[in-house]
Amino acid sequence: MMMTDARAAYMDASVATADPSRLLVMLCDRLVLDVQRARVAQLADSHEAAHHQLLHAQAIVTELRNSLDPTGFRGGVELGALYDYLYEQLVLANIRRDVVVTEHCEDLVTQVADIWRQAALALARRAVPA
Repeated sequence: MMMTDARAAYMDASVATADPSRLLVMLCDRLVLDVQRARVAQLADSHEAAHHQLLHAQAIVTELRNSLDPTGFRGGVELGALYDYLYEQLVLANIRRDVVVTEHCEDLVTQVADIWRQAALALARRAVPA
């Protein structure tokens, strides 16, 4: 119990002190983890566990979509469409209990997380004085 409390406190502090680009990467990493866990649960016929993971993944995609300013950068509109498509596929994977759709979502979220991670690193490099 004490270890769980310490971990929760650490996570709360990490989120509270993270800059926006780091928060985005953390959110995307959690999205990848949720979809991976859902796939594993589906393969094990643990439909309730898969359902909960996919619901959490849907909530993250909703947050990503709602916080996106599609006019804020080149490709923003397309990214919004990708988030919409991803949300629909997560719902479909959940309703149909379809591991193939979940695997497709896993590929997509992994690529999205990688792209945001690269963007955050590039931003951090520009912020460091030479």
